[in-house]
Amino acid sequence: MSALHLERTLGVVPLTDDVMLDIRNVSFAYGGFLAVNSCSFDVQRGKVTGLIGPNGAGKSTLIEILSGSLTPRSGEVFLEDVEVTGAGPAKSARMGIVRTFQTARVLARLPVLENVMLAAPGQLGENPLRAVFLRRSWKDQEAALRKEAIELLGWLGLQDHLDRQAGTLSGGQRRLMEIARALMAHPKVLLLDEPTAGVFPETSRLIATRVREIAAQGVTVLLIAHNMGFLNSVADDVVVMAEGKVLTRGTLDFVRANDEVIAAYLGATTAQDAVQGAASGNPES
Repeated sequence: MSALHLERTLGVVPLTDDVMLDIRNVSFAYGGFLAVNSCSFDVQRGKVTGLIGPNGAGKSTLIEILSGSLTPRSGEVFLEDVEVTGAGPAKSARMGIVRTFQTARVLARLPVLENVMLAAPGQLGENPLRAVFLRRSWKDQEAALRKEAIELLGWLGLQDHLDRQAGTLSGGQRRLMEIARALMAHPKVLLLDEPTAGVFPETSRLIATRVREIAAQGVTVLLIAHNMGFLNSVADDVVVMAEGKVLTRGTLDFVRANDEVIAAYLGATTAQDAVQGAASGNPES
């Protein structure tokens, strides 16, 4: 897929150094457990920001909040200076915040192509009256969406699986299909929850390449990942969470050298311990 077509497909804006997503003092509790605690950081337009931390740090809960699925107990979320706190998944997606899931979600019995096409916004065929009285327009739109979905799936290496039932795809193929489906919604912000979990290294490298290309076209990416090699290849900077709060932020090299991060995330107590862990083959080091 050419850069020009990708830009048209994603409906992106010119790349600038300004804030696309602003998270301000967000907190959320499950019962008496404070999963996210006064969390604040921003995500720059057209950048790839990694979100890391130990299990239970609040990363996935924060993604649920940003996608509109959860309403925080306190705090605010802004998309391009417009508040989107608790907007709900459908409205958040219409406004430009689109997500994938840690476990890829598919309509198992539908073909891959139809799974992706369903994500396109503003489909005339969804309205029965428009479908009847604007039949020509509906057909033209469907043909355009089909072409767009086929090109996206080809760009993600799924050109030979268009007519397969989505439920028959491998785990890695499902993740690629889910990314295609998210892009079909023309996001401003793409939230990726563990996009390479459980996939083969070759698929992980393809996802890394595509994420960088997506960001190069101006789409803002916030992703959760534990794979340090993947993060090193995609992330412009990294936000570290622990116990629901932002612990630190910076380049991957910077945060990996931070003793607090090492203690909270890597299970070591000092940078020297982390280096020793890396020498012994610890994949997280």
